[in-house]
Amino acid sequence: MDFKPFTAVGKLDYEGLLRNIAREGTPDRVYFIELFQDRAVEDAIDRRYGVTEHLDRNDPRFEWKRQIAMQRFLGYETVDVALLGLPSGEWARAEDTTRGDQSRGERGWINEHKGVIASWEDFERYPWPDGRTWNTERLEWLERNLPDDMCLAGRGGHFCEYLCWLMGYETLCLTLHDQPDLVEALRRRILELEEAACRVVLQSPRVKAFWASDDMGFKTQLMVSPDDTRRLVLSGHKRLAEVTHQAGRQYWLHACGARQAIIEDLIEDVKLDALHSWEDVIEPVTDAKRRYGHRLSLFGGIDVDFLCRASPEQLRRRVRDTLRVCQPGGGYCLGSGNSVANYVPADNYLTMLDEGRRWRG
Repeated sequence: MDFKPFTAVGKLDYEGLLRNIAREGTPDRVYFIELFQDRAVEDAIDRRYGVTEHLDRNDPRFEWKRQIAMQRFLGYETVDVALLGLPSGEWARAEDTTRGDQSRGERGWINEHKGVIASWEDFERYPWPDGRTWNTERLEWLERNLPDDMCLAGRGGHFCEYLCWLMGYETLCLTLHDQPDLVEALRRRILELEEAACRVVLQSPRVKAFWASDDMGFKTQLMVSPDDTRRLVLSGHKRLAEVTHQAGRQYWLHACGARQAIIEDLIEDVKLDALHSWEDVIEPVTDAKRRYGHRLSLFGGIDVDFLCRASPEQLRRRVRDTLRVCQPGGGYCLGSGNSVANYVPADNYLTMLDEGRRWRG
């Protein structure tokens, strides 16, 4: 195997992670959070360092064990678990131009022109889950087998995303004008299912947070107007946050896009514990720390474009500069500005983590 990627040994401590996110003072180490690492990046790291070589690939639970092994190797305290997944619209596809062994061959995205629900007839025909029975096999296995220094984070809260995916973004915009009652019915059904799934996940004592993931905008604005976002999207997150806080857990949110028009709503009305996705062209995480760091914890912020293009020394300097601003007082976890996409060089990703491990304030 190749040389080990980290120059400093890390120790997992999910309780310390939660105290850090609760902003209970400057932590004595850097904690890491990532929305996800693309499987191609994980496989490249596995081939190089033999992360899963001790596992039996014929084991029916290999994937569950692989995820734990990879998260521990990289230094993450959390393993994610989700129950709800709604079949979405048509997918558009194109060649993946990523070079080398991290290429997936093909790249896909939801067709923005049309989805599977454009009428009341489509709404009634859609194969909605009944909201009463859930496949909890993986959750129950993780409860029994997750190492004691790790915790589970529930996943869900795709309110804006499901509206866009199920209807298609263009159809959603037209239907907001032509049939607002259909959009409202769709919102209510999504919330009903999201809340039911969230409540089941939170029954597990190993689940210490609920991490919603809901892209609401793009570089310059929200997907729909601020008022529509508050009514259709933030109302759902407010309800899930209430359920999560009533269970004594933290509510985290990943949301891409320009959120300046609703940031106060996220902090004061939804009452987020932490917010993720910070892009330099929208709002650098260091600026966000100065503005909101006393009211909100922040995840990530090492811009993905920079993570792809920077030299190792530039990357290490960027991590140090970010930590100098964001680490004091707690409420910050190091990670990419969005996620570790398959086109992020594995060496750069590992360099970011290594510099975080070396940090001593």
